[in-house]
Amino acid sequence: MWPAVRKRLLAPLMLMMAGSAFGASEHAAPIRIGMIESMSVPFTYTGVSAARNLEFALALVNARGGVKLPDGMHKLALSIFDDKQNVSESLAQFKQLTNQRIPFMVQGNSSAVALALVNAVNRHNEYVPENRVLFLNYSAIDPALTNEKCNYWYFRFDAHADMRMHALTEVIRDDIQVKRIYLISQDHSLGRQVAKAARKQLAVKRKGIDIVGDEFYPSGKITNFAPYIEKIRASGADAVITGSSGSDLALLVKGAENAGLNLKFYTFFANGLGVPAALGTAGIGRVRTVAEWHPNVGGSIANRSSDLFYAAFRKRYPEPGEDYIHLRMHVMIEMLVAAIEKAGTVEAAAVAKALENANFQNGFHHATMRAADHQLIQPLYVSVMQRSGTDGVRFGNEGSDFGFKTERYIAESATALPSTCRMARPAK
Repeated sequence: MWPAVRKRLLAPLMLMMAGSAFGASEHAAPIRIGMIESMSVPFTYTGVSAARNLEFALALVNARGGVKLPDGMHKLALSIFDDKQNVSESLAQFKQLTNQRIPFMVQGNSSAVALALVNAVNRHNEYVPENRVLFLNYSAIDPALTNEKCNYWYFRFDAHADMRMHALTEVIRDDIQVKRIYLISQDHSLGRQVAKAARKQLAVKRKGIDIVGDEFYPSGKITNFAPYIEKIRASGADAVITGSSGSDLALLVKGAENAGLNLKFYTFFANGLGVPAALGTAGIGRVRTVAEWHPNVGGSIANRSSDLFYAAFRKRYPEPGEDYIHLRMHVMIEMLVAAIEKAGTVEAAAVAKALENANFQNGFHHATMRAADHQLIQPLYVSVMQRSGTDGVRFGNEGSDFGFKTERYIAESATALPSTCRMARPAK
């Protein structure tokens, strides 16, 4: 089904890359948002998913009339720039974005790309102050981006890797059945950050817990995880912490099930597009993940407004392969709109000032943009995969019989880790 869904989605997206946009008005100049993301194989699904979430968020704003500025109401419009998840290409696309005088740039699916774009935005805004750009990020989770690499023109709306690991290790700390942990991840910067954070945080939170393995493997190149599973078996591990994603994560978990290992998997991305349906029964009771929200929060901590939010997305995108919604992208757009309206302009410095210390509040989520480092502080949920229809799991993911149940709610105040940011601010 996915190739057909991808073809249907890519047709309008390719038109946008040629110059069209979501939500443009015939009578008022739209406020343009440029997304730099990969729309090319093999990363098409990540770009399409991001565009789908942004389209949904923009449509909600445009349905109520758009953004109020002194000269009237303006619709939001999305323009897409394909960077092929490549640093050099992302910089070329940024040049195209600035040439079109687009004031707001969004990106997420690569921390390496984000780091390069932060530097590019900083240089551009210094030398072309009449055409400054604000960079809003929804997924790049390298902690450096709001620590030593923090920047006035950059705002992050996702919890970074150390914050996510903090949530997972809060659960592990209280799970007395977990005594021996194996670390295994894809061999990239995030995978190594996951291992580093796990070691550091567990050393503080659980005295005596043993790290019995620390392994990295080439991303997307392993079709049979049996050799890795045997190493995990030999280590005596009862739990795995992994930063792996996509098919690699699914193959790793299913490999453990096939080998008869009853392991707990603590992950960042088990709720990612394509993973829950691929895991199937292998994930039930074993696989945990962390996110700012998931569809099944509505029956417990949140109220019915969470269900209404999810229902609106599924009505717009009913196909199973489209069932991957990021609340943080909705939060990002809503906070941007509020900041533009407060500033009374789309000028980057004024909007950045309005975003600092800004709050988001709806019926089921609250978040604050920390001024010191431009890191969004919001609650996190650690959830465990279960069969849909069981207690706490009203919705399955991707049309499957499997969804996630809240295991631990980490309040906003408890997710806020210290920052080393020393932000340079513009003179005016």
